[in-house]
Amino acid sequence: MFDRVLAETAPAPAAHTATSVFWLHHGTRLAGGDTTYLNHYVLVRSGGSFGACAFEPGEVDPAVCAEASGRPLADLMRTGPLPLRLAALDACLARSLPHRDDPRAEAVPLPAGTPERRALARDAAVAGLLDLAPGAKVALIGVVNPLVAAIRDRGGECLPCDRNLRATRWGDPVTPDMDEVLDAADAVVATGMTLGNGTFDEILRRCRRRGTPLVVYAQSGAAAAREFLGSGVTALSAEPFPFSQFSAEPTVLYRYRAEQGA
Repeated sequence: MFDRVLAETAPAPAAHTATSVFWLHHGTRLAGGDTTYLNHYVLVRSGGSFGACAFEPGEVDPAVCAEASGRPLADLMRTGPLPLRLAALDACLARSLPHRDDPRAEAVPLPAGTPERRALARDAAVAGLLDLAPGAKVALIGVVNPLVAAIRDRGGECLPCDRNLRATRWGDPVTPDMDEVLDAADAVVATGMTLGNGTFDEILRRCRRRGTPLVVYAQSGAAAAREFLGSGVTALSAEPFPFSQFSAEPTVLYRYRAEQGA
């Protein structure tokens, strides 16, 4: 996809620069929970659009902010750590077609309020993209507890998978092995971080082969994931920066369904 975007959108990636590149590290513990989520993001702003990608500790050094700011998007897409390349790609695609201007997108407002209120609304919107039979098994690759609850509220059996968590808030075991849940799933929900850690290609291949519906919930690579709608990705929740956890004011996420844009 990097090669295609560099070729098809020329000269935009070369002409458009990364006005600013920034690095975020934050922790979140929702009220009533015992899990502290630790997240790292690298973000690229170009014009009026942002690209983002989460990454594991140590993958991207904060020095990237000084090194990459002001450089052409094309340069950032070609070299460097995969999360930075993905964030630059995401910014390029979001600049070409902002989510707010995409006729396929359904804008879903998230309410003002506490982190808990906003997380519940966000994850209910993500789970609303699933069309589940009662008891259907849903692989959740990238675990947040409100999304586990939202899948159960829709009648699904959640199969949680995460590299960093070992149990949900309710004590359910979380496997680090995505093969285990992909083989058993009737549907898959995967975080956009899979684009930046190299696992997305395998998830997409397996879902295509088995005909398994694949929903992507993306803060990372929201515009990049949109490129796969109707080509393995069944639905997408795209949440461009600023993400819901960084604001107490109303924000918007955008839902896509493949049947509307295949």
